[in-house]
Amino acid sequence: MPATKKAPKKTPKKAAASGKKAAPAKGTPKAKSTPIKKGLEPKALAKTRALGGDLAPERIAAILKGLDEAYPNAECALHHRSPWELLVATILSAQCTDVRVNMVTPELFRRFPTPEAMRKASLPELEELIKTTGFYRNKAKSIKGAAEKIVTDFGGKVPQTLDELITVPGAARKTANVVLGVSFGKAEGVVVDTHVFRISHRLDLAKGDTPQKVEQELMEILPKDHWISFSHQIIHHGRQVCIARSPKCDKCNLEQLCHSEDKTWWS
Repeated sequence: MPATKKAPKKTPKKAAASGKKAAPAKGTPKAKSTPIKKGLEPKALAKTRALGGDLAPERIAAILKGLDEAYPNAECALHHRSPWELLVATILSAQCTDVRVNMVTPELFRRFPTPEAMRKASLPELEELIKTTGFYRNKAKSIKGAAEKIVTDFGGKVPQTLDELITVPGAARKTANVVLGVSFGKAEGVVVDTHVFRISHRLDLAKGDTPQKVEQELMEILPKDHWISFSHQIIHHGRQVCIARSPKCDKCNLEQLCHSEDKTWWS
């Protein structure tokens, strides 16, 4: 009998040739797919994050309680005796420490105590008095322009609404929020300086990349009756404990609520 030939083994078709994906080897766990939510608006996104824990009302309440306990009497660090003096001091505080501003303003206000007096001051006079605060030429123009605007348009008195205040030279939204909150007790926004911006991110309370975006996020999650005190407390916290380069996490009463990657101590 002639020898029978064995049938050749069939080779599996390549996935590329058939257009089908090759089946995974036996025992290989299937990868879990995570659904991606698209099209969420900022407020809806905030609510979604809240469900995840970072912005849960209970956590925010705990943070506010911790700040109240650590800084029960936190106040604005800029020395002033009137809304006008606070407005000028806040304008001068841009890119300058409050300590330096407080060294400059006594003589400035002694020489020019009112908007009417300051509008009559010459720019060289003002520049000389505020020179150590930095950017003194622009600041001199701003405080002289602010005096002129307040005398001309507001009868010599600092306006008490955000819309009016931001028309005053040198008074952007942050400055206006400081004056409204401290001098008039009006919460129309949250003051976001470098400390508030930095620590809001560190505590996962905000994700925005500008002070304006962070302010809007904070206004959504903080009770309105904390808008004013929150900023003062966070500023004190940033100077005393939550320092930018080397936070004192072992002395922080918010440490257990903080998940920042740059913490220096964990309980």
